[in-house]
Amino acid sequence: MRLAAALAALALVTPAHGEVRVVDDRGVAVTLAAPAQRIVTLAPSLAELAFAAGAGDRVIGVSTYTDYPKAAARLPVVGSHGRVDVERIVAMRPDLVLAWQSGNPARDIARLERLGVPVFVTEPRRLEDIPRILRAIGALAGVPGSAESAAAAFAAEARRLGAPPGARPVRVFVEIWHDPLLTVTDAHLIGDLVARCGGENVFATAPLLAPQVAREQLLARDPEVIVSSAGTGDRAEALALWRDMPSLRAVREGRVHAVDARLIHRQGPRILQAMAAVCASLAAERAARP
Repeated sequence: MRLAAALAALALVTPAHGEVRVVDDRGVAVTLAAPAQRIVTLAPSLAELAFAAGAGDRVIGVSTYTDYPKAAARLPVVGSHGRVDVERIVAMRPDLVLAWQSGNPARDIARLERLGVPVFVTEPRRLEDIPRILRAIGALAGVPGSAESAAAAFAAEARRLGAPPGARPVRVFVEIWHDPLLTVTDAHLIGDLVARCGGENVFATAPLLAPQVAREQLLARDPEVIVSSAGTGDRAEALALWRDMPSLRAVREGRVHAVDARLIHRQGPRILQAMAAVCASLAAERAARP
């Protein structure tokens, strides 16, 4: 498996006269004359990915809410979910920007590129995308060895955590925000995580990645379990949020589980900690009601 992963990574990278070339999630070939030495990350998850890949010492700017690792939290903030400070980034003279396709404004990414700043854009939708992105960052930053180690470790742990074959599916409502009530579909990375834990998402096929749902819709589906990431991962806090819907079976029976939003909402390596919590919760539910 390690050799296959390495060959897949090499297929994305085409060196030519010392250049590094990697195709991003837009299908755009990002070419650097040499491995990046000055990197800006435009989402907390991208900072975590850069550090995990072994390129943390190259990161010079981050986005709001970047708080992990501690070294990243001390760096200058140059953007947020809705706005990128293009002028400040250009003044920092980065040789690579890591951007989030659905989280950073496309106009700001395009402007950076027009100004000559290479931008590598990501949009992970499946757990296997995390190792792929780690390898891509490793290639772009010239640290393929450490990136490969991180990618292989992530893939192995994801396989270990998944529900065993034949495990009974547990019907789940995945809450990512409480008011308004937001969930995710199976096209989202969180949806993929829940499915691998043996969860059957009651809004799996909704038309948007993160749709807003009406409480009447949720009552009609009446899930066995609620997995809430609307807070800090405290179960008592999550149960308190749902006290106003006692007619839901999951609420009435106390089958509300919590996971820290900082772990499950960020599309980076620590999502495995969220996966461990979700898989353990669903395993307990299966054991309680075989």
